[in-house]
Amino acid sequence: MNINNSSHIQVAVDIGSREHYVAIGLSEGGILDEFSIPHTPAGFQSFFSRIERQERLYHLPVNVAMEGYNGWARPLDSQVQKHGYQLYNVNNLKLARFKEIFPAPAKSDSIDAHKMLELFQLQDHLPLAKGVLQAVLPVPVANQRLKRLTRRRRQLTNEKIALQNRIQPDLQAICPTLLDITGSVDNLWFLHFLTCRDDMVKLVRLQSKSLYAVQGVGKRYINFIRDWQKQAEFSNEVEEVGPMIQEDARRLLALVTSIKVMDVKINQQMQASVYAQHIDSIPGFGLVCSSELAGEIGTLERFPKQSSFSIYIGMAPLDNQSGAYQGTKSPKHVNTRARKAMMTAVCRHMACVPESRAYYDKKRSEGKTHNKAIRALGRHISRVIWSMLRHDRDYIEPIRVQMKTAA
Repeated sequence: MNINNSSHIQVAVDIGSREHYVAIGLSEGGILDEFSIPHTPAGFQSFFSRIERQERLYHLPVNVAMEGYNGWARPLDSQVQKHGYQLYNVNNLKLARFKEIFPAPAKSDSIDAHKMLELFQLQDHLPLAKGVLQAVLPVPVANQRLKRLTRRRRQLTNEKIALQNRIQPDLQAICPTLLDITGSVDNLWFLHFLTCRDDMVKLVRLQSKSLYAVQGVGKRYINFIRDWQKQAEFSNEVEEVGPMIQEDARRLLALVTSIKVMDVKINQQMQASVYAQHIDSIPGFGLVCSSELAGEIGTLERFPKQSSFSIYIGMAPLDNQSGAYQGTKSPKHVNTRARKAMMTAVCRHMACVPESRAYYDKKRSEGKTHNKAIRALGRHISRVIWSMLRHDRDYIEPIRVQMKTAA
């Protein structure tokens, strides 16, 4: 076999939940080794020792491709990077497309690993193959930590919203007038009021002294509660549903505390992230959205051009044209967390910057829906973010706004 200066040892890893299948080959083709490893420290040690054996034989750099980067592949993917190997993430959507065009005789872990080795050989000659293997580039540690923290915060927030949506109809079912005291189940004093006794029926008999002892309840809210107590009436379901409501209310209080703790950690980590600080300088983006975007972006080096960046954060649709039809469609390769953060941040930004509000109103007057108008504005802001991060600078407010402020 002819070995040249551009040769590499190629490693393909088909990731499983408990066991991974590995195939090792050369750039020129041919299989050097095949084996399975368990998802254990001993399995990882075997994985690297067998690669190192091939390194000693061929004295070539190593490329590793695996599915499930930053997911099922953890912590093997991070260990691959620590060993100095170039890591490639396998894009599953594009891999499925590749398999449709170049089908395999069957479906097995071994065949899938061999397909990845084929992709290594074809990536310099076939654009589709190059798109399947995406090089994993170094990401600042601060952005990696922000990604973990903001994803956890979003999970807590989603759980909080689900609980609120569950408590509200339950309250309406057992006591329709109880929710009228506050109008919203996410008020902390109301949650403390719901859980201050082990039986919700006892809330009707609470005296002023007991009400003042409830955290967050003051004179104003006591008057609301007193008015409710005069007309309170519980349904027969309170015996079964009441304890469920109180359990959910206690969990809501715990979630509020957890989210506040998470916000403190995010704020501390944000001070070490250049990306997050630059994005936070945009009016309306705020701590959470800026940190979430910095974490999901990771590094700008991942994107070959600005349009790719805008597609990734969900602010640029793809053209969808056929004959006389001219339209757009949503791309599949979108980071949904970054898109949600952008949609929220752009809405707040629009309220802070008159020029952005005017552009939104223009799009609405053209017949676009709220979400489409927000994405149209977000498309422009994504260009601003791209430029800010590339040139390492903060947001610069429009001159008209600066002059007005100075005056």
